[in-house]
Amino acid sequence: MGILVKEPGIFTTVQDGGRVGFQQYGVTPSGPMDERAFAQANLLVGNLEGTEELEMTFSGGRYLFEEAAVIALTGADMKPTVNGEPIPMYRAVSIAAGQELVLGFAVNGCRTYMAVTGGLEVTPVMGSKATLAGKHLGGIDGRKIMAGDNIGLTASVPALKDQAKRVFSRTSYPRKEITLRVVPGPQNNGFSREEYRKFFWYGAEITNECDRQGCRLQRKEPVRHIGDGNIISDGIAFGSIQIPPNGQPIIMMADRQTVGGYPKIGTVISVDLPLLAQARPGMKVRFVEVGIELAQELYLREKQTRKQIAERWGNA
Repeated sequence: MGILVKEPGIFTTVQDGGRVGFQQYGVTPSGPMDERAFAQANLLVGNLEGTEELEMTFSGGRYLFEEAAVIALTGADMKPTVNGEPIPMYRAVSIAAGQELVLGFAVNGCRTYMAVTGGLEVTPVMGSKATLAGKHLGGIDGRKIMAGDNIGLTASVPALKDQAKRVFSRTSYPRKEITLRVVPGPQNNGFSREEYRKFFWYGAEITNECDRQGCRLQRKEPVRHIGDGNIISDGIAFGSIQIPPNGQPIIMMADRQTVGGYPKIGTVISVDLPLLAQARPGMKVRFVEVGIELAQELYLREKQTRKQIAERWGNA
């Protein structure tokens, strides 16, 4: 008993807060691409931070609820309906046993998150339920969900106290261009001052090679290295901007490899990564240089806001 997957959508996986502490063994944390939408969904249904959800990419699918549940949908608008009737995004919604949730194609953004009160009954692997499909770890047998899968619920909760108050303002994502703030380094000295400046002067375009591992960009003028464009491999963070020898940037995402041998000209700050996670191929990207102090301040401010909301709503 739980959620029966009738149609899975294009690429839907189970994601939680991430698989922490294993990068030295070559296992990336994984976790949500849009951490903000992910966190909002958990807040709405009263879950603890990092509780597992479904992450749907480009399309959602059909899901039969065999038990009553409270859900929340955030991120890209996939025009959700329950038994044919539209339901709101960014709001806690009750679904009765026997009702069917249907999500179509995303009309704004590209990733939708579905949280369920209590979470999903999925076996943890290395302390996490997050799916890392490239290494067949976590989630449902280490893969995207498929038709016929039955995802158990840790609890059947038909309603929440003060449920009507559990609402966030709807997020509208840019459709043509995004601006990402970037902290320099750690290998920005691998580029001349002129080339470094050009990186910020000129924008780029998101290519079709953009997924949970990384997002390749296309520039009219490639970024030229001082050397041959290779370094001794070192650690990679979510948001690291690698510049391979061809001069076309790659922004590393949630399922990135743990180390890489290309110079990293900078790193997209955490609070701006949701913009990239929701961007589509063909969109323009522009970069703005900021300092580490601002990046940390914005991150801590957002974390504090979420904590205050959780306390106000009485989340566990």
